Amino acid sequence: MHPAKSVIYFTTASGAGYGLMVWLAVMGAFGFIPADRPFGIVGFGLAFFLIISGLLSSTGHLGRPERAWRALSQWRSSWLSREGVAAILAFGPTGLYALGWVVLGQNTGPVGLIGIAGALMCLITVYFTSMIYASLKAIPAWSNRWTSLGYLLMALMSGAVLILVLQTIMGIGNSMVALKASVVLIALAGLVKLMYWRSLRNSEPESTTESATGLGKFGQVRMIESPHDEDNYLLKEMGFQIARRHTQKLKRFALAFGFIVPLALVAMISALGMPYALILSVSALISGIVGLVTERWLFFAEAKHVVTLYYNR
Repeated sequence: MHPAKSVIYFTTASGAGYGLMVWLAVMGAFGFIPADRPFGIVGFGLAFFLIISGLLSSTGHLGRPERAWRALSQWRSSWLSREGVAAILAFGPTGLYALGWVVLGQNTGPVGLIGIAGALMCLITVYFTSMIYASLKAIPAWSNRWTSLGYLLMALMSGAVLILVLQTIMGIGNSMVALKASVVLIALAGLVKLMYWRSLRNSEPESTTESATGLGKFGQVRMIESPHDEDNYLLKEMGFQIARRHTQKLKRFALAFGFIVPLALVAMISALGMPYALILSVSALISGIVGLVTERWLFFAEAKHVVTLYYNR
């Protein structure tokens, strides 16, 4: 598929925003972070900015962005519609929790329960986002068991690193929780990404030129002439091509900067102590952003629609 910049930003930014919102709710509700007003303003402000800017950017790939709201009515059958509805509903409890934290100075008890409800809605929204892709059986690279799990883990991983950076900068709360969560989630997300790439490498194609044309009963099908003599919309959008050698280089780059380097940097905080926490956590965040953007570009670039079988690709 054509890796549109708007969709890459949407999936990475909104995922990080929802992940940060989850950790704000969980760590606040269980007393690991006090209801400090400046921290709440910065934390919720960053989370809402990432979520809203990501959602808005997702309309940039539409032919008629002003009609995007109409998709909300198809929630019975469309994962895209369900994701939009869930995103809107999530603003309710998360907004109330943010107000309780910033205005009332409370993030535990009843306010904390509202925050936990908001965290669940955030996770549901991320899952619905992943299912927009995982439900497309016509794109085998997405229609597998690792897609949704990867989306959820990378959102939680991004949020954990973000809240670790905020805690380190502002000196608020018990940062060891975010530190340990970051280590575990980065490792798990990296492992799931490797399993995802392994599944793409080893999986047998469910559709072939023979099954796509319905001529398999006559034997092997060989294309004599392409349906078009130049690239068209289908090939540009659904048959994006990337050289195998470049794919392998980008995968190594994404694995290194998205998972290995951030994991090493975050783990070093425990070994070197808090005086080095700021530089290490910020470096881990920057490395993770570079790696995850590369990973998400590959996620779209490697995916091919079965319609490309008609073009011998």
